[in-house]
Amino acid sequence: MEKRDYKENNEVLSKVLRAGKRTYFFDLKQTKNQDHYLTITESKRRFDEAKGTFYYEKHKIFLHVQDILNFGKELDEVISFVQSGNINLQPNDDSSKNDSINFEDL
Repeated sequence: MEKRDYKENNEVLSKVLRAGKRTYFFDLKQTKNQDHYLTITESKRRFDEAKGTFYYEKHKIFLHVQDILNFGKELDEVISFVQSGNINLQPNDDSSKNDSINFEDL
């Protein structure tokens, strides 16, 4: 996974995480009213077979600044659980066939 920094006009802090076929963007932004919010974007390159071209599929989460600390606490708990070895971090044998999770099936 490759990490990188980048910034745009209304961005206070931006981080990029490249993880295989996916790229994650963490952007702390500021509104004109000086309010802050965080966007987390997942971007994945896809191929449109009908058009024969590539496009980027994106999913975003917007977090108000007052929710960031509680979000971080919950995320830290999940990370600690993963790091404790309670789940298998190795890909399944079927991972080469399907590299994404269909969240509608969960």
